[in-house]
Amino acid sequence: MRIVELDAEPLHVLDYVDAAPGRGTQLRPLPILRGRAEGLPSALDALVLTSDLQGRAATRGADAEVAPLLGVALVDELATLAELEVIPPLARMGAFLAGDLYAAPRADKMGATGDVREVWRAFAAGFRWVAGVAGNHDLFGGPGEQTRFAGEPGINLLDGVTVTLDALRIAGVGGICGRPGKPNRRPPEAFEAAVAGLLQARPDVLLLHEGPDDGAAGLGNPRLRRLVENQRALVVCGHAHWHAPLAELAGGAQVLNVDARVLILEPAR
Repeated sequence: MRIVELDAEPLHVLDYVDAAPGRGTQLRPLPILRGRAEGLPSALDALVLTSDLQGRAATRGADAEVAPLLGVALVDELATLAELEVIPPLARMGAFLAGDLYAAPRADKMGATGDVREVWRAFAAGFRWVAGVAGNHDLFGGPGEQTRFAGEPGINLLDGVTVTLDALRIAGVGGICGRPGKPNRRPPEAFEAAVAGLLQARPDVLLLHEGPDDGAAGLGNPRLRRLVENQRALVVCGHAHWHAPLAELAGGAQVLNVDARVLILEPAR
């Protein structure tokens, strides 16, 4: 799959609440962008891709402590856009989640870690299917619950495995490089070995939370860039925000950074 065009301006913006630097909260915009790609399966009218939705719905006149997670609110917003025929029907779209979907109950703490199953379930209920990886702030319940969750209908939580959905071969490695002991971290050598192993199967899409840098000004992991830059897979990641979402590496591989943004990918005409 290859992206051929991204719109410069968002087709829609969803306001949400997240933690402000220092203390308190702030209102921020979540841009929803449209793009076009070659290689989308005929069973799909589009794909939605996103990550790092670390906020809560901007509800008015309600207790912020019960405001839905941003990912849940996003599914509702996309359903409304589909009803207005701004985007295709959700049931004709697949969804990719690249991790970090939790925010503190009052959205007033940066880097909060917590349970994101409700976001995944909202995507699974609304879309044809959902596939993705865990971020370093994502939990899936207590011991044993993550395995049961990953077996729920429509859920494709990937970590060192490949699935085929509507003829798309999709591989994923969750978490970030780091010392074990905190959620979803593995030593750099183990992380890179997991990515290299998946690339041998030549996936169409490689989902990561921590992704490569772009070889220039973009933040990311340069060692991962050297692994993926000559591959055919579209690499989708988050974790470190890029100003421009799409980079083409020296070897021709494309990296799509969806940190704190949403991309609707439709077939190229």
